[in-house]
Amino acid sequence: MILLASPLGAETMKLAVTTSFHNSGLSDVLLPEIKAETGMDVQLLVVGTGQALRLGRAGDVDAILVHSKAAEETFVADGHATHRREIMYNDFVLVGPSGDPAGIGNAPTVTSVLQRIAEKGASFISRGDESGTHKMEQSLWRAAERDPATFEGWYKEVGAGMGASLNTASALDAYILSDRASWLNFGNKGNLALLFAGDPALFNQYAYLPVNPENHPHVNAEAAGTLEMWLTSSKAQQLINGYEIDGEALFVFNALP
Repeated sequence: MILLASPLGAETMKLAVTTSFHNSGLSDVLLPEIKAETGMDVQLLVVGTGQALRLGRAGDVDAILVHSKAAEETFVADGHATHRREIMYNDFVLVGPSGDPAGIGNAPTVTSVLQRIAEKGASFISRGDESGTHKMEQSLWRAAERDPATFEGWYKEVGAGMGASLNTASALDAYILSDRASWLNFGNKGNLALLFAGDPALFNQYAYLPVNPENHPHVNAEAAGTLEMWLTSSKAQQLINGYEIDGEALFVFNALP
């Protein structure tokens, strides 16, 4: 877990966020503006979605910002969050060696992409950390009717965040599923290239969930509400939609009023 601290003495709230959100660089854009407009320091706990949900269940954070809809809806249904608010989206992409030994670049669907990788036994890196990206990868293998538990040798679970997993894929010249923002902001691409994108199944929604103060009276529900209002504001929309790397937008704001 990466803990990004706030200045002593300032009003703070704790927000668990995915590694993919932090790796994108968007947090570096948003946090100073949140401080300037609300006077509040947001302390980020940078973890995978699974760990963020556990922190929320334990009352160790005031809110979470994650990207695994089914797990989020269960979290709310079980009473751990007051509600779920969609904020922005991007998409997942398949990255791999530029020579593309499994021939996924011309595949018609992400299902056929994974089937080709499995048939070839091409080196594939999985985050293996219960993150939103890992949950998505597992669901895609199920849709492709392939079971990672049966894979031998070529499939490696690293139990790490998005940046570390991309580094491993770069070092091993392997395929990997990444969110687009982390890939665009990744500086050690080496021989890797973006080979497949655009399938609707790769849609990647991020949502904000305030921890339920009825379960944990100590959580800063007021601060969580203030942050939610800011994240769904026109200023947040401008910053999120305007955040680009090499002229390419990383996220699309879609919060409802």
